[in-house]
Amino acid sequence: MTAPKMPTATILAVASVVPELSADLGFTTAAAQAMSCDNEGQAAKVAKLYRRTGVQTRGSVLLEREVATDAVSQSFYPPLADGTCGPTTRERNERFALDAPQLAIQAGADALESSGCQASEVTHLITVTCTGFYAPGIDVDLIETLHLPATTQRVQVGFMGCHALVNALRTARGLVAADPNSCVLIVCIELCSLHYQYGYDAQRIVSGSLFADGAAGVVVVGSDGPNAVATDSETSSVAMIQATGSCLIPNSRDEMTWKIGDHGFEMTLSAAVPRLIEENLLAYMTEWLTQNGQTIESIGGWAVHPGGVRILQAVQTSLGLAEDQLAVSREVLREHGNMSSATLGAVLKRFQEADVPRPWIMLGFGPGLEIEVALLT
Repeated sequence: MTAPKMPTATILAVASVVPELSADLGFTTAAAQAMSCDNEGQAAKVAKLYRRTGVQTRGSVLLEREVATDAVSQSFYPPLADGTCGPTTRERNERFALDAPQLAIQAGADALESSGCQASEVTHLITVTCTGFYAPGIDVDLIETLHLPATTQRVQVGFMGCHALVNALRTARGLVAADPNSCVLIVCIELCSLHYQYGYDAQRIVSGSLFADGAAGVVVVGSDGPNAVATDSETSSVAMIQATGSCLIPNSRDEMTWKIGDHGFEMTLSAAVPRLIEENLLAYMTEWLTQNGQTIESIGGWAVHPGGVRILQAVQTSLGLAEDQLAVSREVLREHGNMSSATLGAVLKRFQEADVPRPWIMLGFGPGLEIEVALLT
């Protein structure tokens, strides 16, 4: 008797999209000072913090091009004044509904084109965001604009933060295991720049210093899905999703939070986060890798979410990695900032382009404090 074919989940393509306009370190520092500082001492501390983030440029849908000077500017956030809290949550969410579809649609279209799949072949759509919501939402925008089938089945991964692409891949893997004919389109869309918080609050200034806007698209197919015949070839696909895992770090509930306030979504990022990662990551990863037939030394590429330079350093120290093993993550952070769930898509895209040896580990951290991991081969 022939052994049954094991279900597979193949990533056929990854796309990464950023806004047309980006701001450099000088612009973002001045904008933060205008919204957070009421004296020179505070302004100097903010400038020092921004220099240490590792972020040199970042994209935002809020940027505008000055016709006369060709410089960028923004008018969404007025300067700090007595009682100023910035746009209301309603105003920020309305801006999300206006600007998010364009980036999301581009990411989805690019991923489909790279995969060789037709829009008509998509069976499932997973949308991912933690920075804005409306209904009918991004999922319906994608179905209508990309001409996906009206029968496309939808899943929303919401409010899970920076590691949410791993959650989406886990969901896609389950969908194609249940039906090997499936073709799953994943689209992450994050407009983090909509949620800058006013006032001199250290934790919120830290989070504001890192985040940016972006989108990612991923196409995952089952063993009998579109283009599945070619997925055994290393050159025909990005990777196979072999396993995923999660670990909630004990006593960390308040160290990273993401809550809806009256003036945008409010993030708390404690200074303890890097220490908690450094102290807890190695034990979990060692056991999880062993369960999946791997070791830290056997991994060819570490696609770590660049939540900040201190988080990357904590991962490097905890796992005993070399500096160059996180070079791609640092590069993405430097050039684009932290785009929340869309960032790991940018890292994976660069892994594919650089032909980084597999297996790969995707690793991200989010509110909880939660570790999310995926093994790609």
